[in-house]
Amino acid sequence: MSSDYFIDGTGHGEVGEMIQSGFDPILQRPFYDKKGRKVCTVNVGSPNNPQYKTLPISTLEHMGYNSPVFNATTLRKDEWQELDTVVVKAARQRLVAWNDLLTRNRFGGFNAYGKMVLEHETMSDPGNAVVDMDGMTPATSDTPRYQLQGLPLPITHSDFYISKRRLEVSRNTGTPLDTSMAEACGRRVAEEIEKTTIGTVTGATYGNSNDYGRTPTVYGYTNFPARNTKTDMTAPDGTNGPTVLNDWLALRNLLYNDNMFGPYMAYVSTDWDQYLDGLFSTSEPSAGSLRDRLLQISNITDIKRLDFLTDTFTVVLVQMTSDVARAVDGMGITTVQWESHGGQRINFKVMAIQVPQIRADFNDNCGIAHGTTA
Repeated sequence: MSSDYFIDGTGHGEVGEMIQSGFDPILQRPFYDKKGRKVCTVNVGSPNNPQYKTLPISTLEHMGYNSPVFNATTLRKDEWQELDTVVVKAARQRLVAWNDLLTRNRFGGFNAYGKMVLEHETMSDPGNAVVDMDGMTPATSDTPRYQLQGLPLPITHSDFYISKRRLEVSRNTGTPLDTSMAEACGRRVAEEIEKTTIGTVTGATYGNSNDYGRTPTVYGYTNFPARNTKTDMTAPDGTNGPTVLNDWLALRNLLYNDNMFGPYMAYVSTDWDQYLDGLFSTSEPSAGSLRDRLLQISNITDIKRLDFLTDTFTVVLVQMTSDVARAVDGMGITTVQWESHGGQRINFKVMAIQVPQIRADFNDNCGIAHGTTA
């Protein structure tokens, strides 16, 4: 698993060097059409209004399109579709936190290849209001202050290859392609994005805090510096439901203090499940399960287990609004190919530019509360 990046318009790392500004992953996917011609599908429209058309590579080159893999066309269209289906299917299995973010707060539609860092500004809350009888008392007239923040845009990718001879055997015998490596690579890319979103792995860093309010780093829910924290949460044991409930209310109150009033998604570590689905109180069975009671807390919309959040009895409340967290979708998970070993090996790279953007306001108020046990 690798993460590559661009600095001053130049790619760094294996993929970064291959992908320069203006790179279009679809140009890395030529195929043979039913007439046996080398073709490629391109966007002849605009980024906001895409119009895809499949044209012969010779025509595309005459139009000014170029790709280093045009001369390495190997797969047929149905073979590309088979690989894509497997990769996307595998990627969707473990992206719980990322998919929630992507569904609610997606940010895309820009050239992620030509940027090192995605920037945004935070602003102070200036001025005040005065109450008097004649409107003559001077009110404070402040100028708002701004602070630039930056988010690196790394490429997450994983590789596999297919022997050209095995591909020919597959075509001649009608045996389906072995797509297990494609599935594994799709899973690896998806898992890395998920772990980065949660914060269980350290994201990429580019630049320093001299240019931005904090060092530009890809943060997740559990390692964002401005998040709210509570380090004395009560671990459930099946008998202490009321105490657990009070701790969750205190965790929510941290968000209230930052003027973050929901709605919240509650994420829990893997050890919570056996207690969430047990009784809230053994003396009051009518109260239902612990999960039922916690979901009655105002503005908590759901409680979800994160398979990669394995810290002991951890809870993360996230206000699911774009000013708190966004899914920067610079390029969805896709597959590109090239030949090596004298054309006998067809190399593939499953890759994506998908990055969580965790945010706080000018005063470091944040809509994330991270609760852990003592």
